[in-house]
Amino acid sequence: MPYKDGKQQPEIKGDMNLPKLVEQFGSEDKCHAYLEELRWPDGVECPRCGSNKISRIRERRQFDCDACRYQFSVRVGTLFHDSKLPLWKWFLAIYLMSESKKGVSANQLKRVLNVSYKTAWYLCHRIRAAVKDEFPAPLRGIVEVDETYIGGKPRFKTSKRQAALNRQQTKTMVVGAVERGGKVRLEAGGKPTRDYLVDFVMTTIADDTTAIYTDDSNAYPDMTDWNTKHRRVDHSAREYVQGDIHTNTVESVWSLFDRAVLGSYHKLSRKHLQAYLDEFAFRLNNRENPFLFRDTLLRLIEGEALTYRDLVEK
Repeated sequence: MPYKDGKQQPEIKGDMNLPKLVEQFGSEDKCHAYLEELRWPDGVECPRCGSNKISRIRERRQFDCDACRYQFSVRVGTLFHDSKLPLWKWFLAIYLMSESKKGVSANQLKRVLNVSYKTAWYLCHRIRAAVKDEFPAPLRGIVEVDETYIGGKPRFKTSKRQAALNRQQTKTMVVGAVERGGKVRLEAGGKPTRDYLVDFVMTTIADDTTAIYTDDSNAYPDMTDWNTKHRRVDHSAREYVQGDIHTNTVESVWSLFDRAVLGSYHKLSRKHLQAYLDEFAFRLNNRENPFLFRDTLLRLIEGEALTYRDLVEK
């Protein structure tokens, strides 16, 4: 994505690459040691009583609290707790999902990690749930807003009116907002109504936003106020740019997500579409973060575990 002045972003060199991953985390002991350092930078603490008087049980990679006699490992209380998967496989999955611009399918992870499809699918969704931004900061500056539709295509050609009706019945609407040179917000499952779109804009964008740019859809009323201007580009008249007024940035997000669906996932269910959007937005929002691998691991250490039952029944 370009910066606000139109210049291309410089290439960000991350702190992790595949050779370094293999070298640094090639054994379970190394993975446990790194998790321990991330979770307890000031020394190991008992997750039950908080005591720092700890004895190590090295042969089992566990700790024994001298205060309450609770035995625990670095996995306890994290997303890794109830998983039998070796940590090095978790680390490799996290690296591939966080560094792959268009995502990685569960089938691909199944082959790479030599696990069952069910294990790979569940692993992917646990990572997606952990990286979801629960309390995103509002967008500011110049913000572009647009919507797209994800899903199957009708088999036969129809009129424009019928095509619009089919689109709402067979596809899922996704609305997005992009801060120029900043963050992305994506939300699935809404309806293309004025009330829904205005509510999305009001809850996503800060009150002191400089400008809101949309297309000419009637679903967007005039949202200009004393400190925010609302401008449109008339796509129906083949107008796409007026100076710096355009929605090309958010449309580039849709294009990249389409490439991810076609190239990696092939198809997505409505039920889990938001989870894929959360993962996609996390990567975009951390595109300039050189410590993405480390920060993703921290999300899994601090996040709540997603059970398989909750995943399939929600």
